[in-house]
Amino acid sequence: MIKKLKYQFVLINMLLIAMVLIGIFIAFYASTQQRLVRDSMDVLERTLMRENHEPPVRRELAGPPKNEPGFTPAPAFVVALDAENNIIFAQGELFDLSDQQYLKTIVEQCLADDKNSGTISGESLRYLKQKTASGTKIAFVDRSMEINTLSTLVITSILVGILSLAAFFLISLYLGGWALRPVEKAWAQQKKFVADASHELRTPLTVILANIDIVQSQPQSLVQDQAKWLEYIQMEAQRMDVLIENLLFLARTDDAQSHIALSRLNLSETLYGAILPFESVAFEQEKELETNIAAEVYVNGDENKLKQLVGILVDNALKYSLEKGKITVNLAETSEHKAVLSVINRGVPIPHDQIEHIFDRFYRVDESRSREQGGYGLGLAIAQSIALMHNAEITVKSSEEAGTIFSVVFSSLPRPNRLQPD
Repeated sequence: MIKKLKYQFVLINMLLIAMVLIGIFIAFYASTQQRLVRDSMDVLERTLMRENHEPPVRRELAGPPKNEPGFTPAPAFVVALDAENNIIFAQGELFDLSDQQYLKTIVEQCLADDKNSGTISGESLRYLKQKTASGTKIAFVDRSMEINTLSTLVITSILVGILSLAAFFLISLYLGGWALRPVEKAWAQQKKFVADASHELRTPLTVILANIDIVQSQPQSLVQDQAKWLEYIQMEAQRMDVLIENLLFLARTDDAQSHIALSRLNLSETLYGAILPFESVAFEQEKELETNIAAEVYVNGDENKLKQLVGILVDNALKYSLEKGKITVNLAETSEHKAVLSVINRGVPIPHDQIEHIFDRFYRVDESRSREQGGYGLGLAIAQSIALMHNAEITVKSSEEAGTIFSVVFSSLPRPNRLQPD
């Protein structure tokens, strides 16, 4: 599909470029032709205005004009006719006008045409007629230069057009690949996302169906006898509900439909409220949960979403910290009006080549451990989406010495003025 889309992009691009080039060449050809015709007509008009003609320099009529100094670049001659259209005289430069039969033939063609000007069929001549008191004068000019110029222009335009289209074709191929690279990446991610989501949904669904089969195989049993299987069904259904809710959240975020109203809030108090439920979890796991939260740090945000963000980071730290390990939550305000939230756990560091994928959906650094703890690999992707909603930046660093540090940087707001008592 992506390859077909790329070829369509290149084809449309080439058609548009070809149309533009053809338009430019046609306009340039028409402009050049009009200029040449105008120059020829100027020569014809000047030729008709001359009362006395110098003796012609003789040459063959069909031959090219001599490129000699002092001669006009467009050779011309004039033929005078009486009232009965008989040739009185013919004079001009660079032409042999002794062939009376030839002169009579081209004059008859001119007279047969109702227009005052035009070209002689089969000859490289343009003419202009003028009525006089005694008859008619017809001026002729050689069109060889005009024809050669236009022919050269056509050949040059074709060559330039072919070379331009070849160059634009290569450029279009490159630009097509470059422009569609994000689409190709998004398409691959979407396919992986659908495959992973289907896999995650299939597991609890399989368990539910298996337990339903067990329940149905014992129709005479009481509900209390089937309690174990029903609990399994309920537990897996709840897992599916959480997974579907997370998927819907990410889908709404991708589709720019998840709008939140940001308001001024005390991030310090929000963090205390988000961390409080995890103190009992840390106690049960015999882990230490330490907080270093600066007071009176204000940001624009959504309290529920920020609690969800903190909950994801703290829950993730608890899952991946060492036994009886320590998790630290810090909040500090910098001099650049930034609020920096960091969650640190000193568990096994994340391999360097996996850090860039840590926020990908369904990505797990430790597959087996994540599945045992019920993780789907969506938490950090949701955390990143919430951070983006708040125009914040979330990053991760991991090393043996410092542990794994998730940091979220917000733009902080000034503290409110405190009214002093009288």
